[in-house]
Amino acid sequence: MAEAGTGPLAGVRVVELAGIGPGPFAAMVLADLGADVVRVDRPGGTGLAVNPAYDLTNRNKRSVLIDLKADDGPARVLGLVERADILIEGYRPGVAERLGVGPLECHARNPKLVYGRMTGWGQEGPLAERAGHDIAYIAVTGTLGMIGSPGEPPTVPANLVGDYAGGSLYLVIGILAALQHARTEGGAGQVVDAAIVDGAAHLATMIHGMLAAGGWQDRRGANLLDGGCPFYGSYETSDGEYMAVGALEPQFYEEFVQLLGIAPEAPARKDLARWDGLRETIAARFLTRTRAEWTALFDGSDACVAPVLSLREAPEHPHLAARGTFTEHSGITQPAPAPRFSATPGSVRLGPAQPGADTAEVARDWDVPGLTGPAGPARRPC
Repeated sequence: MAEAGTGPLAGVRVVELAGIGPGPFAAMVLADLGADVVRVDRPGGTGLAVNPAYDLTNRNKRSVLIDLKADDGPARVLGLVERADILIEGYRPGVAERLGVGPLECHARNPKLVYGRMTGWGQEGPLAERAGHDIAYIAVTGTLGMIGSPGEPPTVPANLVGDYAGGSLYLVIGILAALQHARTEGGAGQVVDAAIVDGAAHLATMIHGMLAAGGWQDRRGANLLDGGCPFYGSYETSDGEYMAVGALEPQFYEEFVQLLGIAPEAPARKDLARWDGLRETIAARFLTRTRAEWTALFDGSDACVAPVLSLREAPEHPHLAARGTFTEHSGITQPAPAPRFSATPGSVRLGPAQPGADTAEVARDWDVPGLTGPAGPARRPC
């Protein structure tokens, strides 16, 4: 028997139709919060070039192996749907319908089901059926164009802004809102259309307001929060590392220039005409010491300065270590579930689900007698 979830979503059942990227991450968030997530893997895998034992987006889940193109494939998935609260799929528009597991078929079997759809372009529009990836989605929303230095190509922010912030997290928000509605008196299930372009655009709501008010210039590196401001950016240290500075407010700026040792020549914060000179002064000063030395100097201050750490360094940062921001499970150091709950904490209970390894267990726990199929490899030891 799999360890039961103890988070705020304990008792919620989720069917995830296997995909890559934002759909699995959204399902992982629900699983981290205690939901019982069953991933429906396909024979041959999803094409993600990573050993399933290290695919952390499949932690806290269980896996069954079903070929949706087989004659009995849709019926086996619908057997799970009857007992589920949520379904997540990330196919192109129309694919789930052609496979026999679209919203109409699922709601006919379970009217309370929340049917979550994760795509880049959305379920309709001129590009709805086109292929795409994170970079294209954030490009057309104006988001990518905001990031980077002037006169240089936009900086690619990994796939965090589009896939995961604009995609996964908006899908989770939509699913939880729809689940609340479905559980109210007279409520019913519905379809949640989570498009990365919608979410990525929505993330910039404040900036659109600033743009309309004349407080934001529509070009890179010219604004308070995009690197245009000399006291909001990153600076190289003498050992080739970097420090991040975010001394925006007056009191923080004053403390920053004092500790940096440039107070006598530092201009007033709002003296934009001297920003270029201030940036050069700050840069030259940071080059006089190592990252460790600057970290020690700013430690305990309100100057809003922090070392820029690598992925491998981050878990060792004293604050993150004290909070348990990272945890180790199945031999892998990984981010711990977030956010935190005082009464119903989430946890990492299971390592990454191995395709098909949990078919028999899920069939028993969910009481789906028709759920059969080939067994996958054993789950990575916990």
